[in-house]
Amino acid sequence: MLTPRRIVIAIAALFAAVVLADHVLPPPLERAGEISALVTDREGKPLRAFPTDDGRWRFRGDLDKIDPEFIEALIRVEDKRFYSHRGTDWAGLMRAVVDSARAGRVVSGGSTITMQTARMLEPRDRNVGSKIIEIARAWQIERRLSKDEILELYLTLTPYGGNLEGVRAASWSYFGHEADRLSDDEIALLIALPQSPEVRRPDRRPEQARKARDWVATKLNRYGVFSDADVEEVMLSSVPTRRRDFPMRAWHGTEKALSSGPREDVQSTLDAGLQSELEAIALRKAEAEGTDVQVSAIVVHIPTRGVRALVGSASRDRAGGWLDLTARARSPGSTLKPFVYAMAFDDGQAVPDTRIADLPKRFASYQPENFDRLFRGDVRVSDALQHSLNVPAVLMLDRVGPERFAAQLALAGARPRISGSASHEAGLALALGGAGLTARELAVLYSALGDEGVAKPLVWRADGETASFERTGRRLVSAESASDIIRILQNGPMPEGRMPGRLTEGAPQVAFKTGTSYGFRDSWAAGVSGEHAIVVWVGRADGAPRPGKTGRTTALPILFEIADRTAHHLRDEGEARTRLTTQSKIETRGALHDFSPAAPPEILFPPANAELWAGSVDGSSARPFVLAGRGEGKLSWYIDGSPAETDDAGAPIWRPSQAGFYTVTAVDGSGRSSLVRVRVLTGPS
Repeated sequence: MLTPRRIVIAIAALFAAVVLADHVLPPPLERAGEISALVTDREGKPLRAFPTDDGRWRFRGDLDKIDPEFIEALIRVEDKRFYSHRGTDWAGLMRAVVDSARAGRVVSGGSTITMQTARMLEPRDRNVGSKIIEIARAWQIERRLSKDEILELYLTLTPYGGNLEGVRAASWSYFGHEADRLSDDEIALLIALPQSPEVRRPDRRPEQARKARDWVATKLNRYGVFSDADVEEVMLSSVPTRRRDFPMRAWHGTEKALSSGPREDVQSTLDAGLQSELEAIALRKAEAEGTDVQVSAIVVHIPTRGVRALVGSASRDRAGGWLDLTARARSPGSTLKPFVYAMAFDDGQAVPDTRIADLPKRFASYQPENFDRLFRGDVRVSDALQHSLNVPAVLMLDRVGPERFAAQLALAGARPRISGSASHEAGLALALGGAGLTARELAVLYSALGDEGVAKPLVWRADGETASFERTGRRLVSAESASDIIRILQNGPMPEGRMPGRLTEGAPQVAFKTGTSYGFRDSWAAGVSGEHAIVVWVGRADGAPRPGKTGRTTALPILFEIADRTAHHLRDEGEARTRLTTQSKIETRGALHDFSPAAPPEILFPPANAELWAGSVDGSSARPFVLAGRGEGKLSWYIDGSPAETDDAGAPIWRPSQAGFYTVTAVDGSGRSSLVRVRVLTGPS
């Protein structure tokens, strides 16, 4: 006999059983599985989409990335009481049963969005038993997720035919754009396809897709979502008959941005415009260099350490093109010399004007020689660095200590890979590239050089730039030494056909260093241009030699072209840094600005630290140079303290008697003077 007490016990037992079943057999929400990811540039422009490991396109159905009008239309068609029921719309389910019984066939299933989500998580045959399980699962899902979370899960899993899942993947594939802005015909098609995704696939059965789309548009008109004019416009619109390719730009940079944090949609630090420029430059230069040659490059915004562009290879169709060559350790050649000198400056071992011997010298069993196998005798440190003389650099590293130098680089985030010795200890050859570094690590070092000597890791995601800007970092060299090195490198010999930035209106002032590894295997150029560090590598992916190919002849022109394009695309970043910092700007006066009579004379030619080709110096065939400048009154000219000659017109000229370094001095009528140091090269042209 049923008593109130027994009824209560039975209800309690049933409730306990339901709760236990819910706990023991929870809905398999984890089966939503891995998602695809879209990497955009720093302004949200799409760069590259990544499929799941099993080759599916399944983007997270974030509501803020989907057109609200689509959401409204979807709910009206699929589940108009979605926000009021608890998983099952019993009124809608009963109506579906009655309609199907009258028609003698299944007219509608009466499934809610939550029930459809349960079915997508656990696909089953369509029968009464499956429907009961879906009802139970829908209740479980509603207990665990909010309505918006359920809707996002549904929009992530909805099938659209083939390997397409979710509305965002379908929008990219069929329309070629994100689902945040959809036209009426696109909305109707995206609602129609999941009901029979394979039968209605527009790329295979466009007529079936069109009929289904138009039927949905008519239904939305009955519900008051579409007007008559909207329906007419939908029916006049064509249906996409092919699947589009997903974005596939910035292949290596986007991969690094994705792997540097959780697998999700990523707003990277890359700049789409500059990235396109670098990709085009790299491919053009690689093709000009010949078969199997690759070019890689990286541009870093120094204040935030955000990577603005990265080209891991010129083309994946060329040998080694699938490799990210900015992440492969190579001999950096002479690109480490600036840091050897900077540490020597810190130690008080030298200053830019210190004289140092460029003469044959043996260090135990190691005897370096210069690239051209010539020696210049007594030279200034600044000249030795600008002209990449080897013996002075090794002398400085000997004073700094190679082990200490390697340790400092490693602490800054650029660990040299030492090889060639049983102990793997750093030796003096490190000054000339006797260790492996990647282009990314060189970018860390040169960014430090442009940031008053402070090293910080590179940043790949836009949301990490502010934190990097505020991070203290690790000091590599002092601010004073970094500034000295920048000035020296800015005045180095320019590449052929290039005027110094200080003499060209609007051109970037580039502090640069080149490098060539042993056997001509790697050609490098690295530098600082304004607020950006740039590193370029040219070579073969397999490390094969390229006789005669140097950093100066192959990589440096690319660096300057990239510097120009960077200044064009990222010209607003200087203004951004002014807003972020209180650092005062350094006022400079170039040769093309108005000259003040109260200032010393300006020497226009030869420019400071230039390399001048004098041809042969056998007397009559020596090439004369016309000296040019401006100042107060007529200028008097001196070469190493001796008055310069004049030609028949009275213009000052200089006919070098031999190769070497010279000091050219201009003195105005008031006795004020200016001087420049230059190097003269001779030999057959």
